[in-house]
Amino acid sequence: MKHGGNIYRFAQQLGCEPEQVLDFSSNINPEQATGTEFLQQVHLGPYANPDYSLLKLALEIRYPYPEGVDIEVFNGASAAIFALLKCLHPKELVLYTPLYGEYAQIAGQLGCRVHEIDRFGSLMTAMPMNSTVIFVNPATPDGRLYDMRELLTKWKAANCTIIVDESFLDFCEADSVAGRITQYDKLYVIKSLSKFYGCAGIRIGFILAAAQAIKELKRFEPAWKLSSLDMAYMQRALANTAFIEQTRQLTTSRRELLYEALQASGLFERIYPGQANFLLTKLANNGDGYQLQERLSSSRLLIRVCDNFSGLDKSHVRFAVKDENAIARLAHCLKSYATYRRTDVF
Repeated sequence: MKHGGNIYRFAQQLGCEPEQVLDFSSNINPEQATGTEFLQQVHLGPYANPDYSLLKLALEIRYPYPEGVDIEVFNGASAAIFALLKCLHPKELVLYTPLYGEYAQIAGQLGCRVHEIDRFGSLMTAMPMNSTVIFVNPATPDGRLYDMRELLTKWKAANCTIIVDESFLDFCEADSVAGRITQYDKLYVIKSLSKFYGCAGIRIGFILAAAQAIKELKRFEPAWKLSSLDMAYMQRALANTAFIEQTRQLTTSRRELLYEALQASGLFERIYPGQANFLLTKLANNGDGYQLQERLSSSRLLIRVCDNFSGLDKSHVRFAVKDENAIARLAHCLKSYATYRRTDVF
């Protein structure tokens, strides 16, 4: 699966309920900024405001952007990615890998010529002039946070259209590149809200870009893309400003616990340093992530094998940051698996 494992199919195979699965495959914040009780008061009869004015105001307060920049909302970041690439329809698309597979899939549907640049080995490789560049920061699946200044300078010099996906930036103490849009009107910033706000079922993402670029993008968009329930929930979540720092502190401390659990297991030859809410690992001796996945399934733990990321293979496994109890359970299961391997029982 592109965004973690299929928890419903996994639960069906185990004969349990999805709520009984500890899902380390999906990098969604285990905390939520608001409850759902108030949604019973949302009026469902009238159509929602097609301009999404209240939601956009809440987003502008949470993610301030300068004059001359505008915002468009979408039914999740995946929908935003598809709409933007369809609108731009680039001939040459540069993907910095590893990254999510849907970028390459959409590019294939649109007939783009795709160029891949390996972030791990050749970050500053030259790209075609006038191409469209896609970069995820913090990156996925490794969570590395990049200083974007040198990259932006390089891309601008090549007259590139630049798309920066900042879906995990909220977990970090770092500035968005959105403030640079006024200096370069071919820069687009994509954000997902589901990861940070712990609400994968609420499908809202958005794009920040020059006002004229957003106007052009909106020409191809339908009215009423978002439901009243989605918007009401997200407006309430965005208003909880204390949640931002609380989440960052919790994520940092829990990520350290997760790192310690992974390291103590002795199963991994590398744990990639990351600043987001997940950690990428590489199993020792080119181990098989699917074997580890199968072993952990008996404890109702689901993990993400990353062989569908360009440049990675089945020895690469990603673990999402969960709460302390979940991490302790994972640590116990990893040690058990390591013991089985050493004694050749497994």
